[in-house]
Amino acid sequence: MNGREEIYKIRIIKEPITFEELKKIASERYGDMIKAVVDVEREIVALGGDLHSDEEAFLIEDGSLQENLWGINLWIEKPFEEMIEFDSIINIRPKQGNRSRFIEDENIRNKIKEIIKKLIQPAD
Repeated sequence: MNGREEIYKIRIIKEPITFEELKKIASERYGDMIKAVVDVEREIVALGGDLHSDEEAFLIEDGSLQENLWGINLWIEKPFEEMIEFDSIINIRPKQGNRSRFIEDENIRNKIKEIIKKLIQPAD
């Protein structure tokens, strides 16, 4: 564990976690929401930072490429199918055709949904 991880309590999720674990992570920061960054190539997620850019930097340090990283918010009080919000400043990428905070490419949004479903087990 490096100092950055201790400061921000960022976790890289490579194996499935329970919804209860997700709620615990949410309680450490915002309560009902978690900022997350998804690596759509490696199919992993960083959770628990104050800012998407913190998680983005953490994943880059772990070997991710910036062009594969997309910021989302997870609203844990919403139904599992509606919990993902595709909004982050790190998503503004004119060179990749994304000119807003919203992830405009439906294929990328669908890939993120698949990764979240794979890595976070819904509540019973």
